[in-house]
Amino acid sequence: MYTPAKERYETMEYNRCGESGLMLPKVSLGLWHNFGDTSDYENMKQLCFTAFDNGITQFDLANNYGPAYGSAERNFGKILKEELMPYRDELIITTKAGYDMWEGPYGNWGSRKYLLASLDQSLKRMGLEYVDIFYHHRMDPETPLEETMGALATAVQQGKALYVGLSNYDGKTLSQAAAILKDLKCPFVINQNRYSIFDRTVEENGLKKTTGILKKGLITFSPLAQGQLTDRYLNGIPEDSRIRKDGRFLKESVLTPERLDQIRRLNDLAAQRGEKLADMALGWLLQHKEVTSVLIGASKPQQILDNVKAIHCAPFTAEELRLIDEISK
Repeated sequence: MYTPAKERYETMEYNRCGESGLMLPKVSLGLWHNFGDTSDYENMKQLCFTAFDNGITQFDLANNYGPAYGSAERNFGKILKEELMPYRDELIITTKAGYDMWEGPYGNWGSRKYLLASLDQSLKRMGLEYVDIFYHHRMDPETPLEETMGALATAVQQGKALYVGLSNYDGKTLSQAAAILKDLKCPFVINQNRYSIFDRTVEENGLKKTTGILKKGLITFSPLAQGQLTDRYLNGIPEDSRIRKDGRFLKESVLTPERLDQIRRLNDLAAQRGEKLADMALGWLLQHKEVTSVLIGASKPQQILDNVKAIHCAPFTAEELRLIDEISK
């Protein structure tokens, strides 16, 4: 039986999630990759243990993480049951619904029918009575926002979620959704969006600005642009890399000569700061006051240990921030 490290809370730092009472670790573990049925179960356990031993209390899932759909939740549920359940009250476990999950008209998007059924399935797979945060995973242009937000509020009222969040929303829709959730007295605390040095969408679509105005939390996924903002691809594509093992989301064609030049220049800047590129990339996100936590993925425990160092990243000078913007544009 796993026993967590006694000093697990001594190195991690925690940020308040917006104006809520919820504190989240600056670095959280995402189970989007490496927890499906194609991955090694013993390695999954070591990833979870390494995270928790280093103060990472938040584990982020979604209904369709895998492959196959549902398998990440099922595998994490097994780890919970076998090893982590004694520490349930020290964990923030999150899941989502919004993308395709099962066939037919009720297994996708944002209907009340889909969201509440999906949450019940997620809880069953993980062997839980509730999740800490339940997200709507993407905007649904067809379903009234009142229906989708009403479903999130019902999940909380039923005791199946403590808080709710929104993922992949833009500023305008976030603003509308937040007003509805406020009327419903629903504890909406966090947004989850893609954000990195290479992907500034949240700066352009009003999401980051609106998050700050509404005083909500923001957790960023793909903070390392799925490994691009590391030293992993500086000398070619390793055989054990995500591109080689699972080309669904990061394709070799992304690594153009121009992109590789950007990565090398950013790597040089990180070296001048006495840091690895990954540390600098995570630190760059965490210096934004709107960002509560960065969501890392890992295929090896050592990657988690490396990424946790980012919380001690040196402050950025105005010139360094200008250079990062210049290189990444």
